[in-house]
Amino acid sequence: MSAHSQPHDKDKQDLHKFGYAQELLRSMGGFSNFAISFSIISILTGAVSLYGHGLLYGGPGMMGFGWPLVALFVMIVAAPMAELASAIPTAGALYHWAAILKNKRWGWYTAWINLIGQIGIVAGIDYSVALFADPLIADVFGYTSTETTILITFAVILLSHGIFNHIGIRIVSRLNDFSAWYHIGVVLVLVFSLAFFTKGGLNAVDYLYQVGDTYSDKPYMFAFLIGLLQAQWTFTGFDASAHTIEETVNPRVRASWGIFNSVAYSFVFGFIMLAFVTLSIKDAGAATEADNAFIYVIGQALGGTFGDVILWLVTAAMWFCGLSSITSFSRMMYAFSRDKGMPFSKQWAQISRKFRTPAKAIWLAVILSFVLALVDYIIKSNNPDATYTTIAFLTAVSVVGLYVAYGIPILLKIIAKRQGRFQAKHLGPWHLGKYSDAIGILALLWILFISVIMVIPPNENAGYALAGMMVLLVIMDFAYYRRNFQGPQAALNNSMDEILRRENALENPAASGPGGKSHQA
Repeated sequence: MSAHSQPHDKDKQDLHKFGYAQELLRSMGGFSNFAISFSIISILTGAVSLYGHGLLYGGPGMMGFGWPLVALFVMIVAAPMAELASAIPTAGALYHWAAILKNKRWGWYTAWINLIGQIGIVAGIDYSVALFADPLIADVFGYTSTETTILITFAVILLSHGIFNHIGIRIVSRLNDFSAWYHIGVVLVLVFSLAFFTKGGLNAVDYLYQVGDTYSDKPYMFAFLIGLLQAQWTFTGFDASAHTIEETVNPRVRASWGIFNSVAYSFVFGFIMLAFVTLSIKDAGAATEADNAFIYVIGQALGGTFGDVILWLVTAAMWFCGLSSITSFSRMMYAFSRDKGMPFSKQWAQISRKFRTPAKAIWLAVILSFVLALVDYIIKSNNPDATYTTIAFLTAVSVVGLYVAYGIPILLKIIAKRQGRFQAKHLGPWHLGKYSDAIGILALLWILFISVIMVIPPNENAGYALAGMMVLLVIMDFAYYRRNFQGPQAALNNSMDEILRRENALENPAASGPGGKSHQA
């Protein structure tokens, strides 16, 4: 046996003990796994597309205080998720974790809540691309950008992402690797340009920490909380490293670091970018009144052709972000359908023989994301005086859906640990040690807090949409899945102890002993 094949065989055996065959192509390295989450977080998508939202409600201080505040707590959420990915390395991720730690019904609800969030994040990301791309294309071809042309551009972008994901994980993996470096490169170009070429120079550094003034009709502290959506939505989708875990070599370590490091690096590079963009503002009030605050600020600071080139570079980064999000979404649906948790599951669990990708799940992800934006388009067409924005609606749906799904297995692990069903021996090589419970509790408190903040007026429509989806889930559960859903293979008659016993039998009996190496965070 070659040295190259040994890690793959070990990862294959690792997956077998959870009840699954190795169907997806396992070819992603550690950087590729990190890159997919880093690309979905995409500071050049979330922080940029909702820049006007943050500025409107929190002013410059939203960038100086709001971004670091949210980033800190998101790292606290990411850490226990990374710990669970190391312990239970299957593509079902959140849903498998919940089912193993509690039962199949908890797993089923976790999967569907995650899917709701995934629909929102894919729609939100690609709609962000359309919001930037359509006005730029309109300038080139001489038409007027409208809600309708933006929707058409959105559909074309989704189509391109579906095609690339269908073709195969190798090309997507290479594009994700390129995307990570591209994001860092564009941020550096943007920062350098603003630092040296901003017309009239930059504002004083204390402008970044200016608080107390809001451009909304809300009291400042309340408005500041609403503005946190900008940063909170940016830091979504890092569970992609777990959803591609069956395509990653040495996943118990690499996927866990992919989850945590994607948040940490996004925090640092995002803060640097936002600081220079905010310090280049000439008229914050005028920026909040513009159709796109970020485009307005860059245009005022750099002007003309130079500003347009920067905006095209940013738009391309957003496109890479959407590509990665379709990858993550389709893997989640593939894993859930493999366990017969969705209507017509057999279809969505099929793997393309030619490309070794979940082709039908990929196109279902594209369709569902388009439908969510289309429904909002129809609602706004019939209610032209609506004050909320489509992007705020889509992003709030994704934030609440994803973070509630993140929180469920974290909660269940704490409970299972208290009941003695999850012990130190069940941990993977990446873990938080004695700080695990304390960090998990802080993560849950933050998830509860932002889940309320994200759906209060003026974004209550997101709350209504989420409530409606939850009612539909309950109906589906009691009408069919309560009796017919068997749960993931990973959880069928499998306690953590039984899984651990099989691991020891399949691999090395000494692996769980006290002499094993540990990558403790």
